[in-house]
Amino acid sequence: MGYQALMAAALEAGGDGLGARRAAVVLGWDSASASRVEGARARLKRLVEGGWLVEDKPGRFTLPAEEQEVAGAGRTGGGS
Repeated sequence: MGYQALMAAALEAGGDGLGARRAAVVLGWDSASASRVEGARARLKRLVEGGWLVEDKPGRFTLPAEEQEVAGAGRTGGGS
């Protein structure tokens, strides 16, 4: 249903967060269609309700802080 794609896009968006219009694009939907953007927003809200994403800023969906740390730890080319 696209939830995995939304999670991957939220990870890629990082601290900036994933917006509903971009989520619609990730799902392969027409981002110019208000109903499709709202459908994408509803999916993002479901992920928030399930604890998979957080909405710290209105309309910007990110991974919970602990998930961002785990994802960041797995990246190569980092630091010290």
